[in-house]
Amino acid sequence: MFSKNKLTDPAPKPAVEPEKAQAEPKPQQSMASAAPAAPAPKPPVSVLSSDLTVVGNVRTAGDITVQGKVEGDIRAQLLTVGEGAVVSGEIVADDVVVNGRVIGRVRGLKVRLTSTAKVEGDIIHKTIAIEAGAHFEGSVQRHENPLADAREALPPPATKAPATPAAEDSQD
Repeated sequence: MFSKNKLTDPAPKPAVEPEKAQAEPKPQQSMASAAPAAPAPKPPVSVLSSDLTVVGNVRTAGDITVQGKVEGDIRAQLLTVGEGAVVSGEIVADDVVVNGRVIGRVRGLKVRLTSTAKVEGDIIHKTIAIEAGAHFEGSVQRHENPLADAREALPPPATKAPATPAAEDSQD
């Protein structure tokens, strides 16, 4: 009564539906081909717990949260120093959030000292935020790219032999 029958509907429906079916996978295939170009998912945050003491340098391409004690340099994407944590060494990271104690230089694009932070050392940054109540003793320097400066300031490897006077004369 309310539907069309085969006699009154001159265009066959199955001929239209396969065209739609063929047209639909193409956009899905282009989306699927774009998916591998997307960056890999970010790994989870590494956590150094409050009962852990690390003696030596720590490096990661990801994020790290320090709740314990680190005696050495730290390099990371995002570094969070927990409220009870102590870091003795240089910190180099894109983003640095200090809730605990840092003894040493801090280099970062964005550096944030919270109200519970205690920093003894120089801070080299692009942007900085210091909350009321934070303790800071040292100098603050703004650089357009503080991370590049950190790479240039790294000491040469210990195994490298000192330059001889003859080599220095030939460079002039």
